[in-house]
Amino acid sequence: METFFSFLEKRVLDCSSLLCVGLDPHLADLPEPTLEGARRSCLRLIEQTARYAAAFKVNAAFFEALGPAGWALLREVVVAVQAQSDRLGSRIPVILDAKRGDIASTAEAYASSAFKTLGVDAITLSPYLGQDAIEPFIVNREKGAFILCRTSNPGSAAIQELPLAIEAPTITREPLRLYEHIAGLASSWNTRGNVGLVVGATQPEALARVRAMAPKLWILAPGVGAQGADLQQALAAGLRSDGMGMLIAVSRSLARAADPSRAAAELRDELANLQHESSPARPAGSRPPRAPSASLALADDLLASGCVQLGKFTLKSGKTSPIYFDLRRLASHPRLLARAAEAYLPLLRRLRFARLAGLPYAALPIATAIALQGDWPMVYPRREAKDYGTRAAIEGEHHAGEQVVIIDDVATTGGAKIEALEKLRAAGLVVTDAVVLIDREGGAHDTLRERGVELHAVMRLRDLVAHWQARGAVTEHQARDILSALP
Repeated sequence: METFFSFLEKRVLDCSSLLCVGLDPHLADLPEPTLEGARRSCLRLIEQTARYAAAFKVNAAFFEALGPAGWALLREVVVAVQAQSDRLGSRIPVILDAKRGDIASTAEAYASSAFKTLGVDAITLSPYLGQDAIEPFIVNREKGAFILCRTSNPGSAAIQELPLAIEAPTITREPLRLYEHIAGLASSWNTRGNVGLVVGATQPEALARVRAMAPKLWILAPGVGAQGADLQQALAAGLRSDGMGMLIAVSRSLARAADPSRAAAELRDELANLQHESSPARPAGSRPPRAPSASLALADDLLASGCVQLGKFTLKSGKTSPIYFDLRRLASHPRLLARAAEAYLPLLRRLRFARLAGLPYAALPIATAIALQGDWPMVYPRREAKDYGTRAAIEGEHHAGEQVVIIDDVATTGGAKIEALEKLRAAGLVVTDAVVLIDREGGAHDTLRERGVELHAVMRLRDLVAHWQARGAVTEHQARDILSALP
């Protein structure tokens, strides 16, 4: 039977995200401080951020404050997330932030209310009454519980930081703090794979200590945005050794954004980049992170969809290769195409340009998807200039002196990019950067740099092969053949 955290990990990989979107309809924060205003706000946020959310966290208090109709709205919100899950083809978990904690019979009623009546997937709990008060929430391994450990509110230190007459299992031999003891207890309660912890992202030292006490547990980390947590410090302290294990909860900054979809996308991308940079060093020979960045989450699906094929192939350059990237097939897999396009966004947002320049033919669907997601105008150089109508060599609105960035699917030697570069520059456009999904590391980087263009790649062939080999998707022999063909 699937556990709560196994399906959460699937969702994290599906959306390449550690972002947990908070739904906190505080009337004082709403443009229209009414029940209907709360409803519109929540449903809008769900619709606009679902693609980028690893999970949604609903704060029970703000719904309960609206009376019986608010409780009905809470159920409507859960159903709305489930509808988005169906639309995206990927189950998005809902966490009820209720901080329940009571004797066992009352806990059973709370568990029934959350999991059966509301239909949420997980809940936040207080550990103060001990394991018997937690057990009713975790008896079903498909439902999860996040145990309050080291919270982000200022007054929490007075209790949670209390030193105990127990020596910490570290070389410092300091007394164990209460929150560390809770982390250790939670690990012992995790016999069904459905217990996690709540640790504020504002507490990097506590995150590091909790991670040492509970190396395998997932951590729900609030405090980003309005509370001012440092994302890089939080991820460096709290990520597991596999680069996973944290959900970063963000509420008000997304709800207040003029464009929640773009704000969620940018935060998702920032998290993915920091996730890659902050993943703890791994021992030699250990498996790489399952999803150290948004890019590697694509790797297995590219292989499964036939966008990557193994065998013996002749490339455009005339060279033979044991691996072939047929990214034209992305057009037949719209969800995968959208994810591939999203993987370009972090690189593109670092560059300066006025328009995208997609290269025929494989990159045209990709560049179009990027343009739609990034709201960037696009042009493309024709393979052959039209001999009728406008006789255009470059399709799409453009003006001499504008800077464009080349978008292509794969880079090998750089030959196709040079052909496009000459046409773009002949039209008076400025080109200094090219972005591809995959760099086959066949010399394109140096070839383009000689012509004043910097090549940026979402993924490198070596990294892909290492990832697939670690997951058993390619054999050691296949990996050796692929890598031996590199310059």
